[in-house]
Amino acid sequence: MLAERTGLAQSVVDALAHAYERWDGKGFPARLEGDTIPLAVRVVVVARDADLATMLGDDPSEWMSERRGRAYDPSVVEAFEWVGRDVLSELDGADEWETALAAEPEPVTTVGPDTLDAVIAAFADFADLKSPWICGHSRSVASLAEEAGRHAGLDDAACDGLRRAGLAHDLGRVAIENGIWDKPGPLTISEWEQVRLHPYFTERILARCRSLASLVEPASSHHERVDGSGYHRSLPAEALSREDRILAAADVFAALTADRPHRPAFADDAAARTLEAEAAGKLDPDAVACVLAAAGRRAPPAPLRWPADLTDREVEVLRLIARGRSNREVAERLFISPKTVGRHVENLYAKIGVSSRAAAAVFAMEHRLLD
Repeated sequence: MLAERTGLAQSVVDALAHAYERWDGKGFPARLEGDTIPLAVRVVVVARDADLATMLGDDPSEWMSERRGRAYDPSVVEAFEWVGRDVLSELDGADEWETALAAEPEPVTTVGPDTLDAVIAAFADFADLKSPWICGHSRSVASLAEEAGRHAGLDDAACDGLRRAGLAHDLGRVAIENGIWDKPGPLTISEWEQVRLHPYFTERILARCRSLASLVEPASSHHERVDGSGYHRSLPAEALSREDRILAAADVFAALTADRPHRPAFADDAAARTLEAEAAGKLDPDAVACVLAAAGRRAPPAPLRWPADLTDREVEVLRLIARGRSNREVAERLFISPKTVGRHVENLYAKIGVSSRAAAAVFAMEHRLLD
């Protein structure tokens, strides 16, 4: 799904669908065997495991020998024995990212301005899959920040930048373990230190891509505060741009109005009061006012027809399973039986063409069904 949404070639999309097949036919999902497995997959599984063996301090050749003709295509193992050690040694101490780009055949595929939003949105959705508690959070922040920028009188380019920074601001969440994001009680000092690092990881991810340089500052500053108490750099007010301040306020409001493991969602008016209280010293008052103005008109009317011909009930079920609720929990919430929930899940899976809750959650985020 990620490959398709980011515009990669159909051959890449098809290969990824079979990334866990084995040469002997004992893989999944289709139990393909031998040459029926895409060549790209047969090469990648050998490269992946050679790298893993090296990281673990094992001899990759022993892994290849043990799995030759079972997990691995024998001809690919032969190719690895011919070039593998030299390739691995070339990567010692090298920048893997730059090395990979340098090896890319001409012409190099690039993402243009017309497809940039779709690519960033795809990565935002997949980052939000890190925890069911944050599904759709990045899109909510992006929408609020963009609209708040318009209320602030920013030009179209600045509002576009706010939207993109909102989508990308939580990419760094993927570097922090799930147990921290999903913890229902207070975090320990050590856990808080890890949380405080996620804007840093966002900064490092975005800094890798030169064309996204304009997003680095606002996206990595969404937890900074005007009194200098924020993280990860504890920046003072004078170091924060107007866009930084708007994105920070949008992030807080979006988080307040969604369920979290330690508390239920705030109603909009309660979230507004909390946000206004933060404007007394931590958040910029003007940014807060613009975000609240944007929040007053953020909910679009429900469509006359749901995507993929989903019914109202199926959308209700989809929203709940995307948030990590079990069939029993969905049944209790909707006052129906778990068996009925199961039928709704089967039906909606068939309609949207997925086979897992993670994929269903991605569909829900992509089509803004979690708003």
